[in-house]
Amino acid sequence: MALSIGIVGLPNVGKSTLFNALNGGGAEAANYPFCTIDPNVGLVAVPDQRLDALVKIVNPQAIQHAVVEFVDIAGLVAGAASGEGLGNKFLGNIRECSAIAHVVRCFDDENVTHVNDKVNPVSDIETIDTELMLKDMESLGKYMERQQKLSRSGGNKDAETALAAMQSVLTALEDGITVRRQKHPSSVLEHIEPLNLLTAKPVLYVANVDDGSLPDGNAYVEQVRAYADAEGAEVAIVSAQIESELIEMDAADKTEFLSDLGLTEPGLNTVIRTAYKLLNLATYFTAGVKEVRAWTIHVGDTAPKAAGVIHTDFEKGFIRAETIAYNDFVTLGGEAKCKEAGKMRLEGKDYIVKDGDVLHFRFNV
Repeated sequence: MALSIGIVGLPNVGKSTLFNALNGGGAEAANYPFCTIDPNVGLVAVPDQRLDALVKIVNPQAIQHAVVEFVDIAGLVAGAASGEGLGNKFLGNIRECSAIAHVVRCFDDENVTHVNDKVNPVSDIETIDTELMLKDMESLGKYMERQQKLSRSGGNKDAETALAAMQSVLTALEDGITVRRQKHPSSVLEHIEPLNLLTAKPVLYVANVDDGSLPDGNAYVEQVRAYADAEGAEVAIVSAQIESELIEMDAADKTEFLSDLGLTEPGLNTVIRTAYKLLNLATYFTAGVKEVRAWTIHVGDTAPKAAGVIHTDFEKGFIRAETIAYNDFVTLGGEAKCKEAGKMRLEGKDYIVKDGDVLHFRFNV
């Protein structure tokens, strides 16, 4: 499954406007439901000041940021789980994503239609959650039928254990509790993992506000924060309209515009970085005169696994990783000075790569 973030929400909450800003334009945005029929997909560079600092030291010929994939999925409505508003298609698009960025309308504007005729962010979130839970219940029900047949056919104990685990999840869903809010031991979760349930996916709530509510939000945002806190989710505040205007500006105008709004960087930067972490991703760097590059790995990956991101041969023939901590690299001013100061380490196959490590791999194939 692709490491992607699906942008979801009710129609007209600002999803496609946000996606356009993330992707530099391209997705149709309009003041009516279902203007997005097929999902738009964009690879977005992850803003990272550490990469900028490395570039200043190394002065490379090329620069490559880490990227995260965003998928703009059409607006869901009540009844989506039973096919309303092309719901089955859109729910299928969500299933293919690794995590969800749930855009919630947190602004009043009589010129922008609301599908329910009123702004109520918690109600909007619950509408989406309900449809996702209904689809999860359907998925669980079908899978449990197959497990029941296996159990009856030969007293399959594994099937019986799986059934008990799935029944506990299903019961909680029927009580209106999303899977990510349920508290189950890993022994239960491992049985439902293959089902790729929609409400088990991690969520980032993106509160879309008017420019007057930047940077701290408003009463609507506080409602979203309270809801997110209950499940340990993050909330990012953006004005999708402002972000779409920023992409049209040059650097000087952008800096001045952000300053007038009380911001030091675009709100999208927070969305992108938080989404990256939501996928349990980390970054290591390679830094040479030809290229300074940010490479994406999973948190907890070993050095050979990290090397394999560059090329599978690097992982197969891994010998060691010449490793410099980011802070040492920047403080001392580059690889050569780190070597002189004894700050370069040789790490083996069991080394867990740390976020920000500057690495050079030795391998033999």
